[in-house]
Amino acid sequence: MRIRTTSTQRTYRYVRLSIVAATLVLAVSVGLEVARAGVLPSISAAFYTPAGDLFVGSLCAIALALLVLSGRSIEQGLLDVAAVFALVVALVPTPISDASCEVGAVCVPPAAVPGVINNGVSVASLSVVVLISAAVLARTQGSAGWGTVVTLLGIALIVAGFVTWALSDFPTFLRGAHNVAAVGFFSVIGVVAAVSAWLPQRSLRRFRVLYAAVAVGILGVLLALVAVLVAGAATATVGGVPVIFLGESVVVTLFAVFWLVQTVELWDAPDPALRA
Repeated sequence: MRIRTTSTQRTYRYVRLSIVAATLVLAVSVGLEVARAGVLPSISAAFYTPAGDLFVGSLCAIALALLVLSGRSIEQGLLDVAAVFALVVALVPTPISDASCEVGAVCVPPAAVPGVINNGVSVASLSVVVLISAAVLARTQGSAGWGTVVTLLGIALIVAGFVTWALSDFPTFLRGAHNVAAVGFFSVIGVVAAVSAWLPQRSLRRFRVLYAAVAVGILGVLLALVAVLVAGAATATVGGVPVIFLGESVVVTLFAVFWLVQTVELWDAPDPALRA
């Protein structure tokens, strides 16, 4: 017997699956590069390799999908914020060791800087248009509650913060923006998983257990990675594999697991928004 579904249900299924698919594409492209040239210092370093196009494309696709998912819940507001961080991670590359850098230092190679400027100006300009449009639509549709206001204000502050940083101290921005955005992105995803785990009226117990595991895993690994960076041990290895690469691999995997669980849990939901 064929189960009838609405076009909205199918759309939300495909959006969630597209997040998983984009993550898989990223993993495969990085895996192929590792097989070709050896392990990378970090997943983010794939930006400078033949996998760079798919690295940027996958993150931009994920950011768009996060914005497409609608709803007025705490989780949705957080995921809108995560989308902004994802764009920064995609478009501002991580600093690397390069012949063009000062001796013993890491930097964004000069050849990549014009692209960062072009992408940054384009995305910042688009962000202003999107924020204004979202505010107007929320007002005209009668959905401009406190959650919407806080979300739009939070996104505006994040965008303004990155723009101000870039304008006031561009060299420092190049060295730090990627890492700040990456920590912000996965922190938000970890919090979203935690919210899903500890609000029992929203999920069956088996899903809450999975969400809790994802939240603890992401936030725990993230804290460990931040500690490694603060300690100046970014080049440390475990069994010949860089610690940063290992940590990033774990959190990316947990990110994919989160969206697989979300897809399964909400597959037949009458209201397929992230949460009612």
